[in-house]
Amino acid sequence: MIRRNSFRIGLAAAGLLTTFLACSSYAAKSSRSSGGDSSPITVVIDAGHGGYDRGGIPGQRVSEKDMTLDVAQRLGRALEASGYRVVMTRNSDVFVPLGTRCAIANSYRNAIFVSVHFNSATRRGASGIETYFYSRDSLALASAIHHYVAGGAPSENRGVRRRGYYVLRRTNMPAVLVECGFLTNP
Repeated sequence: MIRRNSFRIGLAAAGLLTTFLACSSYAAKSSRSSGGDSSPITVVIDAGHGGYDRGGIPGQRVSEKDMTLDVAQRLGRALEASGYRVVMTRNSDVFVPLGTRCAIANSYRNAIFVSVHFNSATRRGASGIETYFYSRDSLALASAIHHYVAGGAPSENRGVRRRGYYVLRRTNMPAVLVECGFLTNP
């Protein structure tokens, strides 16, 4: 139990710090390229799964929905403390349909979308961190976040990949989905 709790706290802290650093780096670059728009960037944080959708695979001990919510809330607090406007797609253990998550994000201007997830596999030894994007304007954000997340973790770097996940296709802003590691193989 102590090992599992340490693992959970470590993953949450790593996800929090690295995503915060990447958002800060991306915001600084965005501000320079947009002529110095001084309005704060809105970071829409999507804690994956929730409610009856626990995520992961059947029989998995650690619930992905709980981990994503924990990391998303910690990340949100850190970003707010640094002056970012933060919008959460969920703040509790409720199911939010994918279309609603996208509608929440799309209602903000000057925003980025970060969907937090954890991977699972039946194959023992599967490990690593991967970051997904869909549109070209999301590649810089995906690369920045992945650089910090994968660079600070003692885990395999599975890379930045283009995928057509619903929340990435249906958001009208730079959007990424980060798989912060494998819950089945800490």
